[in-house]
Amino acid sequence: MEMQEGRKGVPSLLSSQGECIASNITQLIGWTPLIELKNIAKKDGIAARLVGKIEPYQPLSSVKDRSALRLIEDAEERGLISPGITTLAGVTSGNLGIRVAFVAAQKGYKFIAVMPAKLSIDKQILLRYLGVEVILVDPALNGFKGLLDRVEQLKKDMENVFVIDQFTNPANPDAHFRWTGPEIWKDTAGKVDIFVAASGSGGTVTGVGRYLKMKNPSIKLICVEPAESAVISGGEPAFHNIQGIGPGFIPEILDRSQIDEIVTVTTQEAMDMARRLAREEGLLVGISSGANAAAILKVAAREENKGKMIVTMFSSGGERYLNSELFAQVKEECINISGGCSTLIL
Repeated sequence: MEMQEGRKGVPSLLSSQGECIASNITQLIGWTPLIELKNIAKKDGIAARLVGKIEPYQPLSSVKDRSALRLIEDAEERGLISPGITTLAGVTSGNLGIRVAFVAAQKGYKFIAVMPAKLSIDKQILLRYLGVEVILVDPALNGFKGLLDRVEQLKKDMENVFVIDQFTNPANPDAHFRWTGPEIWKDTAGKVDIFVAASGSGGTVTGVGRYLKMKNPSIKLICVEPAESAVISGGEPAFHNIQGIGPGFIPEILDRSQIDEIVTVTTQEAMDMARRLAREEGLLVGISSGANAAAILKVAAREENKGKMIVTMFSSGGERYLNSELFAQVKEECINISGGCSTLIL
């Protein structure tokens, strides 16, 4: 079936005859390469094959590019939205919102993002730069419910508002069933034994898990969540600093029946591993990618997993986290060096 080929993006251009020019940026959303972490595996004495899918190759450097495109395309296919008429709105920490913004810009939709006021200024800047109207809500006022209430108020105050909700809309995991899962299956030649992915909205782990288990029911699906806020494991929600995962509740679209195991990772483990990926593999990825990599090392260290192929997601690029704790030590070193030198000689 064509939708399961998983070959949107760059390969769809390269396979054509004549000109290889994308008609618009959404055509570039899709296929991303896999890479084996041979340096880390060797250093840690891991006998399994550790493989990561490099989602920073997406147009706006995140796995959320896929979800944003499918959420909007699905609404268009169902006749729920129209460019120039419908205003898109949604609650976002910035990750999905930035991706909805560039798809909306290309397609001709206005987008209003409702965000917690204390989130990264970098994400606010990017959203506004992409033409988004940003509404900031104090997270102390009713928490996540306060954000949802503000979106509901928008629906009352404006006509033709469609809410982009990644936590409840089945189009989110459908993006990964249609594209991400088939890509992994095809590019591993069906050799993948274990798929490991963190849960934020639940879209990736649900969609990829469904597809891979459809192809081979013996494939194990492992969900990663922050140790500090292990809600899926039955714990209480709490603060953590692994941006993009562990929202503090169990999303409606997360299909827990597919999950074989849950692995928890601390914020410190995630950041340490993200730094290792940069320095040992040359991969500049974000904090949740570090969490995924830390989890696959834990899984790969088990005796029963020797020789198996374990695939995970590197969900976003590291440059989006320059002003986060991930880069804090290096940033301080650079500031100290710059502050002590009046002239830089190249």
